[in-house]
Amino acid sequence: MTTRREFVATAAAAFATRYTRWLPRGDHLPLGFSTLGCPAWTWPQILDFAAAHGYVAVELRGLQATMDLSQAPELAPGRLEEAKRQLAGHGLSVSDLGASAQMHEMDPTKHAAQLAEARRFIDLAQALGAPYVRVFGNNYVKDVPRADMLAHIARGLRELGDYAQPKGVTVLIESHGDFTDSPSLLELLRQADSPAVQLLWDAHHTFVSGKEQPEDTVRQLGRYIRHTHLKDSVPAATTGGRRYVLTGTGEVPVRRQIEALVKIGYRGFYSFEWEKRWHPDIAEPEVAIAQFATVAAEYLHGAGVR
Repeated sequence: MTTRREFVATAAAAFATRYTRWLPRGDHLPLGFSTLGCPAWTWPQILDFAAAHGYVAVELRGLQATMDLSQAPELAPGRLEEAKRQLAGHGLSVSDLGASAQMHEMDPTKHAAQLAEARRFIDLAQALGAPYVRVFGNNYVKDVPRADMLAHIARGLRELGDYAQPKGVTVLIESHGDFTDSPSLLELLRQADSPAVQLLWDAHHTFVSGKEQPEDTVRQLGRYIRHTHLKDSVPAATTGGRRYVLTGTGEVPVRRQIEALVKIGYRGFYSFEWEKRWHPDIAEPEVAIAQFATVAAEYLHGAGVR
């Protein structure tokens, strides 16, 4: 009888083989950006701008007023094939779909709703040909022991992985919220114990909130990283939080983050997450997204990627 561990190892090898087909082809660098950064852009605007600035992937996190992508008119069943043709015509792929589903909800009704949202996104990813769906951990719930909280989140992740795997989709937990340190993320991924559950490394959050150097994060979690969120920031004196700034002009070591990934042979996209939707006062997407393409290309070339 095949044990679960043997099954996981076999399935992981199969997923690694399938994963390579998402790599960019030709002379283009593996750059992408999230639509979180351009909340006012139409679908054609997104595709045109991406292609014109050397991007090969777009991460879908809302389209204009619609955050639930399963309800986006551009991705409705009757228009999905046209959307795929438009992507191909621009030389683009969808790197992943960003769901808002949070696995920490303890209330059974709320937890079921979060799982249902994630499944809708998994179904859409399958139909769209996107390899990944992002979900969150996301928070430690007050008065729930840490071990119980981790086990609860891991069960939700494994359940989603079991649903996603036959559809050729992988679920990614993002380093976000209360889960921005490598030990906690590693524990969650090990408990989920599924080849269809991997990691989206938001490198900003593990550095700023998790207080980890990028080389240490990649050393601990690198084998799970399938996608990235990259961005730069400085302290915001008036709020005590952070203010996002153009890549390379802040305190976040984006170059080192990219170099650490290149060093381990990371084969995914380097995706810019400019949080314009949540922070309308930051630079316009026409500026920030174009600037990231230039700076990230310089970093990749410097790391030996051609």
